[in-house]
Amino acid sequence: MSALGALLAPRTASGSTGMRSRILLGFVCAAYSVGAAVGWGSPQVAVFMGDFGLAAAALIAAVSCFLYARTGAGRLRPAWLLFSLSSLMAACGNAVWGWYEVILGVPVPTPSLADAFFLCFAPPAIVGLLVLAKRPVTRAGWVCLALDAWLIGGSLLTLAWSLALAHTTHLAGFQDTSVAPAALSLAYPLLDIVLVSMVLALHFRRAGVNRSAVNTAIAALALTVLSDAVFTSPLLRSTYHSGQLLDAGWFAGSLLLAYAPWGARRAARQPARPGPPRAIASRPIAGSLAALTPYLAAAVCTLGILYNVVEGRRVDRVVIFTGCTVVLALVVRQGIMLLDNISLTQELAQKENHFRSLVQGSSDVIMIAAPSGTLRYVSPAAAGVYGREAEDLVGSELSSIIHSDDLGRVVHELRRFLAAPPHEEPTTRIECRFRSGTGDWLNVESTVNRHQGGLLLNSRDVTERVRLQAQLQHNAEHDPLTDLPNRALFTARVRQALGGRRSGDPGTAVLFIDLDGFKQVNDTIGHQAGDELLIQAGRRLQDSVRAGDTAARLGGDEFAALIMGDGTRDQGAREYQVHEIADRLRLTLSQPYRIGPSEVRVAASIGVAFAEPAISPTDLMRNADLAMYRAKAGGKDRVELYAPQMQADVVRRSELATRLRTALRDGEFALLHQPVVHLASGSVAAVAAQARWRSAQGILFTPAEFLRVTGDDDRTAELGRWLLEEAVKQAADRARAGHPVAVSVRLSAARLLDAGPPPGSIEALLTRHGLPSGALMIEVADSDPRVSFDALEQRLVALRRLGVRIALDGFGSGFAAINALRRLPIDVLKLDRNLVEGVVESARLHKITSGLLRIACDLGLQSVADGVDVPEQVLALRAMGCTHGQGMAFSGPLDEYRLRRALVRGEFPVPGIPSPRPVMAGGSIPLLTGSHTETPVPPT
Repeated sequence: MSALGALLAPRTASGSTGMRSRILLGFVCAAYSVGAAVGWGSPQVAVFMGDFGLAAAALIAAVSCFLYARTGAGRLRPAWLLFSLSSLMAACGNAVWGWYEVILGVPVPTPSLADAFFLCFAPPAIVGLLVLAKRPVTRAGWVCLALDAWLIGGSLLTLAWSLALAHTTHLAGFQDTSVAPAALSLAYPLLDIVLVSMVLALHFRRAGVNRSAVNTAIAALALTVLSDAVFTSPLLRSTYHSGQLLDAGWFAGSLLLAYAPWGARRAARQPARPGPPRAIASRPIAGSLAALTPYLAAAVCTLGILYNVVEGRRVDRVVIFTGCTVVLALVVRQGIMLLDNISLTQELAQKENHFRSLVQGSSDVIMIAAPSGTLRYVSPAAAGVYGREAEDLVGSELSSIIHSDDLGRVVHELRRFLAAPPHEEPTTRIECRFRSGTGDWLNVESTVNRHQGGLLLNSRDVTERVRLQAQLQHNAEHDPLTDLPNRALFTARVRQALGGRRSGDPGTAVLFIDLDGFKQVNDTIGHQAGDELLIQAGRRLQDSVRAGDTAARLGGDEFAALIMGDGTRDQGAREYQVHEIADRLRLTLSQPYRIGPSEVRVAASIGVAFAEPAISPTDLMRNADLAMYRAKAGGKDRVELYAPQMQADVVRRSELATRLRTALRDGEFALLHQPVVHLASGSVAAVAAQARWRSAQGILFTPAEFLRVTGDDDRTAELGRWLLEEAVKQAADRARAGHPVAVSVRLSAARLLDAGPPPGSIEALLTRHGLPSGALMIEVADSDPRVSFDALEQRLVALRRLGVRIALDGFGSGFAAINALRRLPIDVLKLDRNLVEGVVESARLHKITSGLLRIACDLGLQSVADGVDVPEQVLALRAMGCTHGQGMAFSGPLDEYRLRRALVRGEFPVPGIPSPRPVMAGGSIPLLTGSHTETPVPPT
């Protein structure tokens, strides 16, 4: 079953059940009427059905009302209990009537017990109707209710007395001198008149709770009262016998009362159908009938009196008295209504003034538009909000003041709103642009309500709010310094380019741009100058891209550009074209920048990535970022196109870095030592500690390899601490084993100044492991320009006081070597391996290396050549005056076992003949002799 069928199934079942009940009720009543009309076939059956049939129907009504009162009547429970009691009285009366006629076979005496029960039928029904009525909230309301009841009852009494009751009373008094028959003959019609009065008076005052059940019950009582009125008429009373057609009215009234609560409950369970309630359309008619009821009653009373006059009868005193009281009641009620009208008029005027004050004093503009769209009312606030007088707007079309770009959307929304059910969507909200008196367009927000087929608009000016929202949106999507799109907006533009109509265009490219040397600008001339440089660079970038492209600043000195594809299918030509664009951008951004009185130069490294089928914006931007970093790693100031191998390299480095983080914890690092050999004698003067990492795949990585891969300063610092401590520990163990050879550990200048290895930590290592003074040498890498020479000099002086030797590593490769020699307390110069590699083949390098060694000799420093791999290098270096060397010409890095074997041997063979005149006296690095004044290490 479909979803729509599932929704309709319960409703259809409930509706069919209610229809079957009504059909069954009509069929039973019709069958009883037909049976009564034909005399039921025999007098005995007619009498039985006329007595016990009515008793059974009244009993069913009593039980039905009683059960409903116990289960679901709510606050109307007393009314249904009273209806149950009233029906029970009717059932008892009919049962007694049947006892006489059917069981005993005698006529019913007058008066009898049946009359008592029948007389008790009306009072509970009258009280029940009072309970069903909507209770007045004021004393005047209660008085009007009583007056309305008397107007109806008195009018009916006047009419009934004039037509029949006077004659009936006269006959009863003439035929029987007792009071009971006369009173009984009057009791029935009087109670019926009271009941009819209550039914008519309360019909327009019934409560809104369970309205269907109340209406059905009132209809049942009205049918019963109508049958009673026919029964009490003189024409039928004398000829009536049980089983006649009149019984069908009582029978139908009882069954209708029995059906009233349960049929109404089924109707309440049915879901309400969409659309306005029917009661709304009938309220004006119902209100008119309720207002005319007293006057109609007075007209009935007047007709009763006129009937007596026209017939030439003497007007009875009862008629005169009743008519006078009816007129008096009508006058009193009219006076109360007049006072109520005066009070309501004053209250309405007060509320109208209050409403007018609110409308005129409101800052919002209230407008009422006819169904045709013509403005019928405009509040005075229009002058302050729109700059147009309200009188000028009244009579104009609403569409004439709405912006043409917004008109279609507004009309569509209004049509949709008017077509929707009012109870589902009572209001709607529209925002559009209105024309002001100055000709400008104002952003206006309007709350729209329905008003007598037209529209009621409550409008306010939200122009400033819209401008603020637009400004906030702009600020959220643009860089505050350069006003270029930021990363969020750039990503959205890339996503739009990849998902739009050009989504399959492979010519769409993303450029990532990084300014090389920008940090030095901040460090040298200040951050304000750096900001000015970024502003100029952003302006150049914005001016260099096409109108359809996007230039953005991602943060810091990183920029980006989105180059839209032009539909070219030749990928090679497109790559060449975009490469030219990127190269022009590089040249443009590398031009000098005028910052104040000086010129500043920076370069640009640019990475380019092209869109691929089904690529995401994140992946495309990542590819451009990888290409940009490859450009920086390849020498900066260049353009690099993305290749898939770059991502593979990143994955490999990431995996290697992840494994490296656990290598220190799992003990996968090993410490090797490479001998430092005296070039004149071949003896081992010292050993250089080097860390190696053997990965789980069996690959042995050197420090330069795995530290370059990780790029993790924390791991680098942790590895430096491990290397220093392990080198000191093993050197102390070798000294205790009879191999007192010095160990050198390479540390960067920045690492020396960090809190990781302070002098106290090195002193603690030397003291804890018992390493003699002078047995440790720190190789300081060429100083970083960002490192303060003053702080580095103080640190190295403190280390030398501990007996630590200082070597300048990589001498000859940096720009600060001369300054380091001048400022720092150096003991040994360690030549860079780039000088050593070409010292034999290149005469130029030969002269440079010779000059550097002469400087070391003149300063009284020893020298160590790193990377001495062939015998020819040994001969050349020794001839230049180099005292020590390390490299594959003697030995590679050795583990502890092989190192001790080499130390036992004591020396390595040296190619060639030793120089007869050594450049430096001593012939060895005096690491264990304490040639400098040192502070002794305190004992542990």
